[in-house]
Amino acid sequence: MRPALTQLSEDEIQFRDAVRSFAENEIKPLVQEMDHKAEMNPQLVKKLFEMGLMGVESPEKFGGAGSTFTMACLAVEELARVDASISVLMDVQNTLVTNAFLKWGTPALQEKYLPKMATEWVGAYALSESGSGSDAFALKTRAEAKGEKFVLNGSKLWITNGKEANVFIVFANIDSTKGYKGITAFIVEKGMPGFTIGKKEDKLGIRASSTTELLFNNCEVPASNVLGEVGKGYKIAIETLNEGRIGIGAQMLGIAQGAYEAALNYTKSREQFGKSIASFQGVQFQLAQMRTELEAARLMVYNAARLKDSGQDFIESAAMAKLYASKAAEKITSMAVDLFGGNGFTKEYPVEKFWRDAKIGQIYEGTSNMQLQTIAKIELGI
Repeated sequence: MRPALTQLSEDEIQFRDAVRSFAENEIKPLVQEMDHKAEMNPQLVKKLFEMGLMGVESPEKFGGAGSTFTMACLAVEELARVDASISVLMDVQNTLVTNAFLKWGTPALQEKYLPKMATEWVGAYALSESGSGSDAFALKTRAEAKGEKFVLNGSKLWITNGKEANVFIVFANIDSTKGYKGITAFIVEKGMPGFTIGKKEDKLGIRASSTTELLFNNCEVPASNVLGEVGKGYKIAIETLNEGRIGIGAQMLGIAQGAYEAALNYTKSREQFGKSIASFQGVQFQLAQMRTELEAARLMVYNAARLKDSGQDFIESAAMAKLYASKAAEKITSMAVDLFGGNGFTKEYPVEKFWRDAKIGQIYEGTSNMQLQTIAKIELGI
């Protein structure tokens, strides 16, 4: 069962269905292999560009679709319904990197990078470090001004799209005595001298999505590649992540939807005691609980996306959407494994992967505790 169509416009429904068809026909046959190898199929990345999914909000003059944030979230959801790894690649591209360029990039930077990002270049967002996770501004990576350049030294961890990316938004501190007010965002291209991609993490879930270390050893970046203003990187990070949380909520929503549909279909066909297990009230109650929590998560994610598109305050709604959708995804995928019984514990069936993929939702782009903190501070006015 799908949500009421009144939640979406006709254009949104057509777009959603087109992405769903692409995911079912092009991505689904490759999911198991990509998960096993922990590698993204490069042809799928190419097809994401061909579908226009890597520049959903980019203006048409830059080769993008010129669409809305809500449209981007619908695509994230539909891709995650089949494979969360492909979904997060597209999510980071749109809700973090492209959004940052649109909001903070100079016209020259937008002209230089957005056309490439809409047609061929993957983007990555490099904030986290070994000692800088929830304490996002405890950065050790340094940037020193030298004439018309900045020289970066340090490292980043947990960088999504690290292997595939051509362009990175990298946060570094130009003056540690100023604390977070020294943090500056730089645009770093793959291949710049002094910049290398480090180890790739071997993860529990979203295994085909590359998560890598980035290393900077006297990496020279043109001063023109500062994103926003020098010393204002903290503001870019906060505001971009507020938007990105909605995208992660959409990803969790898609994972939960995929697991729920798999469980629903399985319970109709699996027989015990001479009839389908869907005929047992205990199973029916579990399905009803899954469906209800799924719909609640969907309404919260869509609401946050609509608020963002309409220019209204969405920060609390974004935190609530990510918090609830990530918890709902973990619960729904776990229940799906239970309903599959022993089969759910094998890789022959899809639900164990949905369960593994769901766990990251309560960790990246702000842990659940950080979302609770954001909500509480807004409610208390502190």
